[in-house]
Amino acid sequence: MSTTVLPPPSDSTASGGIRLGVFLVLAIWFVGVVVLGAQGAFLGRPGAPPIGMAIGFTAPLLLFFAWLRLSSAFRSFILSLDLRLAAGIQAWRFAGLGFLFLYAYKVLPGPFALPAGLGDMAVGFAAPWMVLGLSGHPRFAASATFVRWNWLGILDLVVALGLGASMAMAAPGAIGTAPMATLPLLIVPVFLVPLFLMLHAAALMQSRRMRRRPGG
Repeated sequence: MSTTVLPPPSDSTASGGIRLGVFLVLAIWFVGVVVLGAQGAFLGRPGAPPIGMAIGFTAPLLLFFAWLRLSSAFRSFILSLDLRLAAGIQAWRFAGLGFLFLYAYKVLPGPFALPAGLGDMAVGFAAPWMVLGLSGHPRFAASATFVRWNWLGILDLVVALGLGASMAMAAPGAIGTAPMATLPLLIVPVFLVPLFLMLHAAALMQSRRMRRRPGG
C-alpha cells in the first residue's frame, strides 16, 4: 500500500496566506470601528477620561506587536513590506489640513488642532521625498534621514494623542476633542493613527536590519 506524501507549502503560498490574513484583519478592524462608532461605543462622559478611545487606540497596537512576537510568518511579512508603499501611505497625513479647518470653525480646540494638523502635514509633505529616496538609492532605508523622519512621524502622533486625551475632559461649554470620538473623525484616532504607527514600526525594523548587515 503506497502512501502519498504531500509537498510542504511553498514560500509563495505561505506569503500569499499571510497577506490575505493581514487584509482580512484590516477589513474587520475598519468595519468594527465604524459599527462600534455608530453605536457610540467610544463616547465618554463629559469631564471623564476617554477610556473607550484609549482602548480603541491601544488594542490594535498590542495585537500587532503580539503578532510580531508570536508569528515568524507575520514578522517576515513585515520585514518584506515595500517601504515605498509604507512611506507613500504616510502622505495621506497631509489631510491634517482638515484639523485646521475644524479649528477655524470652532469644532476642535486650537491647542490640539494646530499642533496635530501642522505636524501631520509636515510628515505627509515629506513622504514623497522619502519615496523618491527609497526608489533611487537601495540603502536609503538605512540612512539617518529616513530613520529621523520615521521617529518624528511617531512623535507627532504621540503628541497629538496626548493633547487630544487631555482636552477630551474639557469643562462644560468649552471646545474639547469630544468630536474625535464620533464618526467620521473617530476613524483617525482608532484606525489611521495605529495604522500609521505600525507602518513606522515596520520601516524602522527594516532600517535596523539593513544597518546590521555587513557594510550597513
